[in-house]
Amino acid sequence: MQKNRGKNTGDDLLFGAEKQTGKLKMATQDMHYLLSRGYAEKASSELTGNRYRLKTRQIQAVRAASASETQIRTRADKELQISALQSTTVHLDGFNIIIILESLLSGAYIFQGADSCLRDLSGVHGTYRKVNQTLRSIELVAAFFQKSGASKLIWIFDRPVSNSGRIKQMVLDFARENELNWEAELEFNPDRFLVEHADIAVSSDAWILDHCRNWFNLAGYLIEEEKLDVNLVKMV
Repeated sequence: MQKNRGKNTGDDLLFGAEKQTGKLKMATQDMHYLLSRGYAEKASSELTGNRYRLKTRQIQAVRAASASETQIRTRADKELQISALQSTTVHLDGFNIIIILESLLSGAYIFQGADSCLRDLSGVHGTYRKVNQTLRSIELVAAFFQKSGASKLIWIFDRPVSNSGRIKQMVLDFARENELNWEAELEFNPDRFLVEHADIAVSSDAWILDHCRNWFNLAGYLIEEEKLDVNLVKMV
């Protein structure tokens, strides 16, 4: 049974060495150039991956960190500071946020992209399993919620993901025990739901950031506000 979402074997060699981070930054710059000129993400990542002889997980990190000039500008225009959340209803991309916080707390490498957003290399892959850091991740969301002054927080989870009902119930039980104005919903297409229904989306998903009305960078906020230790790789 998985206990945490920490580093994969070999990640220290891929992301911890200065020589490797230098290559990753150059690859991210090249992808930015290509994406800004209309090249497809897959083709751009293959080209930069081959040029710098990157391993599969390094290419994944470069793709996660890369964005076109238009995307960077659009996302920056819609990013909110915590002061803007006072008395609002905030929608939270459940698995996206839980997993990046679990990864961060587990000592996995976290990547800061061209849009300043933070991402990891973990994923749900059809099934979600609670780990040692799950409760602490929820507690961090609670700390953010209370400091933000938001009136309500609504967690959105992927209905097709196995165990989504369990993490939904865990969130609701936590909210009831701590008297938090939280709701939690299961959606077949949470990304589209957040884009169409959320005035403020808390997510690091690139498609959501490109199409949502407004968004908040929760992982970045928590690292600074809660003084969290993080294996941060700045890709730009």
